[in-house]
Amino acid sequence: MFLKFLFPLVRYWSFFNIFQYITFRAAYATITALLISFLFGPWVIARLRALKSGWSVREDGPDSHKAKTGTPTMGGVLILLSIVCSILLWQDLSSIYTWMLLFAAVGFGAIGFADDILKISRRKKGISAGVKFGGQILISAIVVVLLYVQRTGETTLLYIPFFKKAVLDLSWLYVPFAVVLMVGYSNAVNLTDGLDGLAIGLVIMVALALAVIAYVTGRADYAQYLQIPFVKGGGEIAVFCLAVVGASVGFLWFNAHPAEIWMGDAGSLSLGGVLGLVALILKKEILILVLGGVFSLETLSVIIQVASFKLTGKRAFKMAPLHHHFELSGWKESKVVTRFWILGGLFAILGLSTLKIQ
Repeated sequence: MFLKFLFPLVRYWSFFNIFQYITFRAAYATITALLISFLFGPWVIARLRALKSGWSVREDGPDSHKAKTGTPTMGGVLILLSIVCSILLWQDLSSIYTWMLLFAAVGFGAIGFADDILKISRRKKGISAGVKFGGQILISAIVVVLLYVQRTGETTLLYIPFFKKAVLDLSWLYVPFAVVLMVGYSNAVNLTDGLDGLAIGLVIMVALALAVIAYVTGRADYAQYLQIPFVKGGGEIAVFCLAVVGASVGFLWFNAHPAEIWMGDAGSLSLGGVLGLVALILKKEILILVLGGVFSLETLSVIIQVASFKLTGKRAFKMAPLHHHFELSGWKESKVVTRFWILGGLFAILGLSTLKIQ
């Protein structure tokens, strides 16, 4: 909005020229989202408590989690409010990517919100798995088809870290592949959201890394120097990524141990979905699995646990996802979170290093 209405005033005062710069708008998108989270956080928490939106722990979960019963959930509405308001103010509203990302964020958020509401009213029973996955697939399919229809020569190409050139042209298979990636990443973040501050801290790291990648990918000179695919208009996605960072940092203020609020499916499904979409737009479909390495490990642990139990009748881990395994191994919750954050930071650095090492 500011770009559209304030930048044209540069003819009267050169100061308004600053609104054309992505770095300026990205920085203030971060601050705006952060302030909205800080300012509205206490009010949202109070309203959710009034609605008795208390979180119920898993019956088979660690005993240490019993004290968390009653913690307000659906905090994802605060994250989404912060992101949407910030993006509408600071991102280029003429960019198709702006509206695709907003649609995905709100769409996935609505599915998660419906699930959270039903869990509260039905006592742990949210929407059915079929309906939830169906909704995620529908939202993903809409934005992916839009990407495919307005595709460039790079859109359907698949790049792998450490390789300069694309290894495969997926052609029409790009659509189902991209849908699976978005839905999978959405649920990966959801699976990781089980400890105070764990998932949101990792989202901050991945979003920061993607912001850097978006900025260099959207500049032809940097993209050519790094020998990565150039995405016209991709720089605007850096504004979105940093708005996510600001909203997430603000939410972490209230979600840090001991958490005053949980983001619930409304937040985790939405954040995971948009991170997956960002990776698709920037042609980092495989790299996102490295940048969010902890999300990948958490998801893999669930797959291994299920497969192991069905094939052998024994569990590979004490409990899945992976963070619960370490809790039951004697690690305190704060130690699990801190160590997973450290691991998440290392994965993000490794992912960024691939921009040059290829």
